[in-house]
Amino acid sequence: MAHSGRRDFIKTLAMGVAGAATVGTVSNSNPVSAQEKKEHGDSLIQPGNTILFQGDSITDAGRSRPEAGKPNNQKALGNGYAWMAASQLLVGMPEAQLKIYNRGISGNKVFQLADRWDKDCLELKPDVLSILIGVNDIWHYLNGKYDGTVETYETDFRALLERTRKELPEVKLVICEPFVLKCGAVDDKWFPLFDQFRKAASKVANDFHTVFVPFQSMFDEAINYAPPEHWAKDGVHPSPFGAQLMAHEWVKTVSHAHQS
Repeated sequence: MAHSGRRDFIKTLAMGVAGAATVGTVSNSNPVSAQEKKEHGDSLIQPGNTILFQGDSITDAGRSRPEAGKPNNQKALGNGYAWMAASQLLVGMPEAQLKIYNRGISGNKVFQLADRWDKDCLELKPDVLSILIGVNDIWHYLNGKYDGTVETYETDFRALLERTRKELPEVKLVICEPFVLKCGAVDDKWFPLFDQFRKAASKVANDFHTVFVPFQSMFDEAINYAPPEHWAKDGVHPSPFGAQLMAHEWVKTVSHAHQS
């Protein structure tokens, strides 16, 4: 049974009530105290952490490349769920001295993440790394622009995470479930293949003992309260309401997770 908090939040967004917190550049030069770290216990997100969002256009969401090096900067975080999740964290944990970045790039598939991983991930040395990837791996396959399979996706994903853990052994990984809504560009030809991509992402998350954010089940519940087009007009790219729902789910899932 769905948590009542999620259900209530979905109902609010289904009625078209939007109200994401905004954030420009939030900074504080005060060092994080040992007491503050103690108060956060074994929570996945700790004071002083660097958090990185990675993925494709859903994560990219029009982020500014010139501003990309500035943590906690709205232009650098884009206009989607990454910015909204960052806003919630920065406003809700102002004492935590978090540094949050977005390095999503529109159109990316897993192998394209790997091609830019040194610069756009490893050099940032994130403490928490969130990855949402997979919709282009199937979309570009369906439109004939890519010949990768589900097996390619899973193999590439595993290699990327193994490389990451080797270089950043203390990194805390968050794998987000690829999702689509049946409208716009998404029709029957996407299924059941898309479900295999989702299953692969879940399997990778399980095998690597990562946090898993269940975006598809979240949207499957959301369409009980508003049509698919309300959440993502083309079935892939979330509306502001869809992005807010994603941010809420991401923050709830990750904030309640614990360090292993």
